[in-house]
Amino acid sequence: MMQRNGGGVGAGGQPWVLRRVRLTWLSFMLFFILVFFPLIAHYYLTTIDEAGGPDKRIFGPRPGGELCEAKHVQDLCRIRESVSEELLQLEAKRQELNGEIVRLNLRIEACKRSIDSAKQDLLQLKNVISQTEHSYKELMAQNQPKLSLPVRLLPDKDDPGLPPPKSAHVCRLRSCFDYARCPMTSGFPVYVYDTASYPWGESLDPLVRQAFATSVRSSIYVTDNPSIACLYVVLVGELQESPSSPLPVPSALEKQLKALPYWRSDGHNHLLVHLSRKSMTQNFLYNVSTGRAAVAQSTFLQQQYREGFDLVVSPLVHALSEPNFLEVPPQVPVKRKYLFTFQGERVESLRSSLQEGPPQSFEEEMEGDPPADYDDRIIGTLKAVQDSRLDRVLVEFTCKSPQPSLPTEWALCGEREERLEILKASTFALVISPGDSQLMASAGNGMRLFEALEVGAIPVVLGDHARLPYHQLVHWSEAAIMVPKPRITELHFLLRSLSDNDLLAMRRQGRFLWETYFSTSENVLGTILASVRTRIQVPPAPIHEEPAQEIPHKAGKMAGTDANMGDNGDLDLGPVETEPPYASPRFLRNFTYTASDTYQTWNRAPGPFHLFPHTPLDPVLPSEAKFLGSGTGFRPIGSGTGGSGKEFQAALGGNVPREQFTVVMLTYEREEVLMNSLERLNGLPYLNKVVVVWNSPKPPSDDLLWPDIGLPIVVVRTEKNSLNNRFLPWDVVETEAILSIDDDAHLRHDEIMFGFRVWREARDRIVGFPGRFHAWDVNHQSWLYNSNYSCELSMVLTGAAFFHKYYAYLYSYVMPQAIRDMVDEYINCEDIAMNFLVSHITRKPPIKVSGPRCPQVNPRHKCINFFVKVYGYMPLLYTQFRVDSVLFKTRLPHDKTKCFKFI
Repeated sequence: MMQRNGGGVGAGGQPWVLRRVRLTWLSFMLFFILVFFPLIAHYYLTTIDEAGGPDKRIFGPRPGGELCEAKHVQDLCRIRESVSEELLQLEAKRQELNGEIVRLNLRIEACKRSIDSAKQDLLQLKNVISQTEHSYKELMAQNQPKLSLPVRLLPDKDDPGLPPPKSAHVCRLRSCFDYARCPMTSGFPVYVYDTASYPWGESLDPLVRQAFATSVRSSIYVTDNPSIACLYVVLVGELQESPSSPLPVPSALEKQLKALPYWRSDGHNHLLVHLSRKSMTQNFLYNVSTGRAAVAQSTFLQQQYREGFDLVVSPLVHALSEPNFLEVPPQVPVKRKYLFTFQGERVESLRSSLQEGPPQSFEEEMEGDPPADYDDRIIGTLKAVQDSRLDRVLVEFTCKSPQPSLPTEWALCGEREERLEILKASTFALVISPGDSQLMASAGNGMRLFEALEVGAIPVVLGDHARLPYHQLVHWSEAAIMVPKPRITELHFLLRSLSDNDLLAMRRQGRFLWETYFSTSENVLGTILASVRTRIQVPPAPIHEEPAQEIPHKAGKMAGTDANMGDNGDLDLGPVETEPPYASPRFLRNFTYTASDTYQTWNRAPGPFHLFPHTPLDPVLPSEAKFLGSGTGFRPIGSGTGGSGKEFQAALGGNVPREQFTVVMLTYEREEVLMNSLERLNGLPYLNKVVVVWNSPKPPSDDLLWPDIGLPIVVVRTEKNSLNNRFLPWDVVETEAILSIDDDAHLRHDEIMFGFRVWREARDRIVGFPGRFHAWDVNHQSWLYNSNYSCELSMVLTGAAFFHKYYAYLYSYVMPQAIRDMVDEYINCEDIAMNFLVSHITRKPPIKVSGPRCPQVNPRHKCINFFVKVYGYMPLLYTQFRVDSVLFKTRLPHDKTKCFKFI
């Protein structure tokens, strides 16, 4: 190391030192130039400026505007002053424009408000014009001369009657019935002779006589004034022979009939009724000349029966006892143990009850060659089917204890209870017509038909010459199978080819016929009178409406509008009403109605009361619009141009644009809740009135102030606390549409209006908000009621639902009393009962519309299972159909905090 350093210095040390000195010198010179030279220069220049005096300064600041006086910057100064002045002017103008914009915006807002107000005024003017046109049309119609009712012609006591026909056997309504006594506006008054007023009255069967008297008292057509009567009814049977009261001979019976006080020589407008309680009944009218009087009985010979004039009626099985619906077997399953059954014994030589006439016997009355007897072929074919074991059938052609029957007729076997047990296990029940075609109707066959319908066995009538009860008025092809005897070999194939749906429909229709026309003595008499009334085309009397006993109440201050209820989104609820409430146009049956009106077949499913009847025997209810909409409606020119949903929903639309609805609200001692609910109805369009059903025996408080909602509030007093009062057809309800609502239900106005629109498109259904469904419990083999929210439903509860007033009549007066009794017993289930009724009548499910929902669990299984027993099957139908308000572009709320308090 020492050597290397020493060598470096000795050999080349001097150049390294020189290089170091040079670098130090250069650094010093650069520092001097960069620091001291500027300072020296600044000092020199300052000294020059001070030596020359203030006027000779070159680099120092000049006072005042000396800089502008310089020629080279004068132009720039002028430009600066001009720009400054222009900027000041622009700023002032900008502020002025901003003020003008503010003023214009205020004017625009005012114009918008003025336009909105003008639109509302224009809408109201259009509505006023439309309603004025409606009123003008109505006034024009009222000023038209009306057709007065015809003056009723009342014949004198000594009325000679009609011209005599050529023969009493050719009597028809046109030749033997006096239409002058039965004007279309008469109401069909019927006078019934007292059974104690004629000689054979003591020989009448006591049960028949008592049941007949009870039925007469319950009929709305019976009158005590014989001078105005349209029809005179005489009970001629069934008779019981005894030593003290022998049966009258034909000649004596003729004299006794002619001695009736209102017989008027020929008996026109008289109806002789013979009610049979036995399979072999007396036909003592066979050789009796009844003149122009019609005959209603179960047994007819071909020569005796006058087509279109006499009536084939059903036997009177239940004279005084009511049928127990809980003992009637269910209608399902469709297929039963036996495919078909028949028990009977052919009668060959029994003494005929038709031999009452002394001149001729039954055999002597036959004319021409006897008809071909297919009974032997029937026996052979049915036995072959039984022996083949292809299907399980039961046929017996001998009886241990045959019931008395007419010649050539198949006698009934055993007692009634034994026969019913066999029929309960039968899908079909054979009814073989008598071998003699002259015997066209018999009480024995009527008894077989009655028992088959009673337990749900579908009747199969062999013989096309047979006449079933009321065959001209009842569509028997919908409840029974009519097969000519020559087709007996094809019967098995025919019965096997029917589907389960067809079988169930026929079974339901048969149950309807039995329950409505045959089951009780009241039904039998009512059907007989309805048959005569329908033939002579006299409209039926309207069904009873429930008279409303109003409770006086005091109206308080004008009700306000709930902000929550009034927030309807972009939905126009409807025009503002400027006229008092008006009722729906009532359907008035035209007195010249035709058969098309009588035989409406909208609905193929029967019910306890046929809403769309297969037969004309049903009473007509007031406001019977058949759910088609009353009237055609009047639409102003230009209002029916269509358009999008937004434009269309501004008017109610439909065939009845002025239609309104009635709110029926049931309450029980909840005055504050009730007042709040009534106040929420303020301003609701198309509301006719509110009917409050006061279900409490305690009247409202005297100091209670009811809200003034601008419409009538009718408070109705009830006889007892019953949930069935919700569906009474109150006479104060003047609209077809009823909104049934609980006193604690919260419904928005837009929800109510949307539900009303939907109901107008489906008038035969229940349309509402809270949906429920039923389900089958496999473990317990019973039906369950489920209130959990589901996409599928089968019921819409009537705590918030629209329905037609027609169903109020059916529920209150026609539906089986056992259902209403259970509602009173459980104080529950009236909404389920209404759903059962409507589904049973229409065979359609209800319709749920969008609205708040709140599931609750409170099982009502007992009600459902009991109702199924009464109806015989489960009428409720499932649906996943729900109606939303997309078409009208509405924003219905989905506030889950709002709940219906339904169970």
